[in-house]
Amino acid sequence: MAALLGSKVETSLWARRPELAERISASGRNPEYVPSVALPALVRATGSLEEALGGADLVVMAVPSHGFRDVLAAARPALGSAVPIVSLTKGMEQGTHRRMTEVIEEVAPGRPAGVLTGPNLVQEIVAGQPTASVVAVARSGVVDDALAVELQGLFNTGSFRVYTNDDVVGCELAGSLKNVMAIAAGMADGLGFGDNTRAALITRGLAELTRIGVCLGGHPLTFSGLAGMGDLVATCTSRKSRNRYVGEQLGLGRTLEEITAETRWVAEGVRTSSVVVELGAEMGVETPIADQVAAVLHQGKKAADVVADLMARVMKAEQHGIGAVS
Repeated sequence: MAALLGSKVETSLWARRPELAERISASGRNPEYVPSVALPALVRATGSLEEALGGADLVVMAVPSHGFRDVLAAARPALGSAVPIVSLTKGMEQGTHRRMTEVIEEVAPGRPAGVLTGPNLVQEIVAGQPTASVVAVARSGVVDDALAVELQGLFNTGSFRVYTNDDVVGCELAGSLKNVMAIAAGMADGLGFGDNTRAALITRGLAELTRIGVCLGGHPLTFSGLAGMGDLVATCTSRKSRNRYVGEQLGLGRTLEEITAETRWVAEGVRTSSVVVELGAEMGVETPIADQVAAVLHQGKKAADVVADLMARVMKAEQHGIGAVS
C-alpha cells in the first residue's frame, strides 16, 4: 500500500524494527517481505512513529489484529486531532471481539475510521495486475460519504479500482470472517479433495459468514460483493493466500506450530476462528465450519476428521433469502 500511495503522494512507511527501516531506505525495497517491489521515490521508511506521523493527512494501518491496539496507542500522541485512520487489517481482536475501526474509536476517538478491503492478494497488487477493492468510512458511527469518495480517488490507480461502500461494519466483518473459511478450503486441498468440495465450502462458508455478519449489523448485500464473495473466492482458491496455505498444511498433517515457525507473515484466520466461534455461541448462530476449523487449530483435532463431522450434520433445506439462517 505504501508503494501504491507513494506513486501519487509523499508517503511515510513505518517499520516496527528500525534496522528494517534502514535497510528499506538504503535499498528502496523491503528485502524481507516483498523484495521484488521497488518503492517509489516519494516513499520514505522510518522506525520512528513520531517521524512517520508528523504532518500526516491520512494514516493507513496495516498492523495485524493482535498488535493493532498497542501500536495505535503508541501512535496516538503523534496523530493530528482529525486525521482519518483507514484499516487494512482483516481480523478481529481476541477477547473483546472488536473490529479494528471499533478499536480506533476507543483508542483514538473523534477521528474518521475506515476500512479498505477486497480480493487484494499482495503479490498481484504489487505486480500491477487489475483488481478491485472497497472503502468505507464513518466518524463516531456516522457514515462519511464525502470522505469515502476522497479516499476512493486517492487509492484508485490504473490497476487498483476502488469502490465506495456505506457499510463499514459489513465490509470489515466480511474481510475478517472469510479468512476462517479459507483455512477450511485449504484443509480440503491438503486432504486431496477436488473442485466439488471447494465449491461447497465456499458456498456454505459465505452463508455462514453472512449469518454472523448480519447479526452483528452488517448489510446482507455487502457479503455478496467485493468485501465478501470477492475476497472469499480469492482467498479460498489462490495458492498465494496465507490462510489457505495454513489450512493446506494442516490437511497434510502438519501442526500449527510447525507451520507458523517457518513463516514471517500472519494468517489472521488462525486467531479469528476463536472469535467467530465465541460470537456464534453468544448470538445463537450456527457456525459449523468455523467450529471445525477452530477445533483443528486450537484443540488438536485432526483435519481428516472434520469432513465426517460436517457431512454427518442433521440434514435440512437450503435456506433462500439474504441473511437466512440455516
